[in-house]
Amino acid sequence: MARAKKTQTKEAAPAAAASLEEARIAVSTGADKKAENIVVLDVRTLTSYADYLVLMSASSDRQVSAIADAIDDELRKAGHRPIGVEGSGTSNWVLIDTGDIVVHVFLEEAREFYDLDRLWADAPRIDLEPTKPSTAKV
Repeated sequence: MARAKKTQTKEAAPAAAASLEEARIAVSTGADKKAENIVVLDVRTLTSYADYLVLMSASSDRQVSAIADAIDDELRKAGHRPIGVEGSGTSNWVLIDTGDIVVHVFLEEAREFYDLDRLWADAPRIDLEPTKPSTAKV
């Protein structure tokens, strides 16, 4: 499906705020599920298909699935229905696309292999702290 190129308008600021809120939800939920090396990349000036990429790692395929499922659930609860989820059957890399953000949940080895951090090296990193205290049980 082709997407229309995003343009800067008066509505851009609220749209960017909504995208940033989606990224915060992904970061908070990933942190709650013990995701590691969480990185948010601002790709608004580099691509037209997303405002932010959220990258995170997990140490097992079960954790990849648990993190991705939790992020999908929390985004839906907040009214941000993903338009696509890919890789949920393989569990070494799950991609969640909301139209404004793309979340990548990787098994550590898959993240190293595909190296999206290097591919998007020109994108500014955004420091987003989790928005709620962690409720995950240790």
